Amino acid sequence: MAKNGTQGEDYATPLRRLLLAVVVLCLLSLFFIWRIDSPRVERFRAAVIDTVIPSFDWAMAPVTATVNIARDFRSYQRIYEQNQELRRELRQMASWKEAALQLEQENAKLRDLNNVRLDPRLTYITGVVLADSGSPFRQSLLINVGSRDGIVDGWATMDGTGLVGRISGVGANTSRVIMLTDATSRIPATIQPSGQRALIVGDNTSAPPIDFLENPDQVRPGDRIVTSGDGDVFPPGLLIGQVAQDPGGRLRTRLAADYERLEFLRVLRDHGARRVSNPSALILPETPVGTADAAAAEPEQ
Repeated sequence: MAKNGTQGEDYATPLRRLLLAVVVLCLLSLFFIWRIDSPRVERFRAAVIDTVIPSFDWAMAPVTATVNIARDFRSYQRIYEQNQELRRELRQMASWKEAALQLEQENAKLRDLNNVRLDPRLTYITGVVLADSGSPFRQSLLINVGSRDGIVDGWATMDGTGLVGRISGVGANTSRVIMLTDATSRIPATIQPSGQRALIVGDNTSAPPIDFLENPDQVRPGDRIVTSGDGDVFPPGLLIGQVAQDPGGRLRTRLAADYERLEFLRVLRDHGARRVSNPSALILPETPVGTADAAAAEPEQ
């Protein structure tokens, strides 16, 4: 067995040496032929190239595919970088769009404030809403104008369309606004075109009910509601909203003011309003001082 293994190795070694010698001889012959500068050899080389090279397409396919993959990867990398850059630009544009929309809304609201037609005797000051303390039990706002701006308790506040509420509490730099929807709000109103007098009663909902109507049969949904000026609570003619009817058949107020987006409020300076210094004067007629003293001094019969 050992002898057969040795003979096998002896046959393999000469064959490898012979194959190596043949390969080296062929390479040397090819090298020398390629170095010979002769027209015949040149034609021979051209014939060899035309014959051999086309048949090597299968061998070049992996190389070509690898080059294409590398080229595609570089293209993908450039596209990815461009995509990331576009995403950054889109995020910036989204923030710019949001800022532009906010500015557009503020501009529209300010234009609405300028377009509201008011009594020529009324002047106004516009304030920014600082906080909303809306709750199930209280509906109020805080604005950034106060006593330094001449704000007085009881003055009406409006947005760009309709009445929002009244001033109730004035500080040096801020004021509290009680909205029409607050449960403590009672606004004397006139319903047009019938001219019916009513009271808009806040109940902490977005549609305050209409109470104390003189003749409800003359009122229809869609009728216009404005302040009546009764009791000198508000100047007359300020738009409140329109008449609406709930599923239960009760008449309510569809407010004209946009309570969902209150950012600016116009405070109406009602310099012509009567100040109430004696609350009893709202019920009892005022008695001259001399008459009151004479009545007090008159002896009992």
